[in-house]
Amino acid sequence: MKKSFDEKILNEAKNWILENKNVILATVIETWGSSPRATGSRMVVNDNGDFSGSVSGGCVESAVIKECLQLIKNKKAFKKIEFKVSDKNAWDLGLACGGEISIFLEQIK
Repeated sequence: MKKSFDEKILNEAKNWILENKNVILATVIETWGSSPRATGSRMVVNDNGDFSGSVSGGCVESAVIKECLQLIKNKKAFKKIEFKVSDKNAWDLGLACGGEISIFLEQIK
C-alpha cells in the first residue's frame, strides 16, 4: 500500500480532536480503473465539514464528506462506502471513465 498520509493531515486531525471535535479518517482501500488517488490516500473530516487531505476529487469528496457527517450524526464508529461506474450517479461523481473506488471511514479519537 502506497503511503500518502501527509503529516499535515495528522496534525490537523490532532488539533481538531484537542478542540473536542469529532473526526473521521477516510482511507482509499481499493481502486479499479480510473481513479485520481491511489490506494492508501487519506483525508480527515470534522463535524463542521472541514477537511484536510484527499481521497479522490470533485463530487466524490463532497459525497465522502456527507457520509462522514452522517457517520458522526448517527454515532457510528466506521463504514465502508463504494463508488462505481455502474452507479446511476457515476457521471456526476467523476467516475465516467470507468473507475471504482472503495473508501473506509472510521472515527478517530
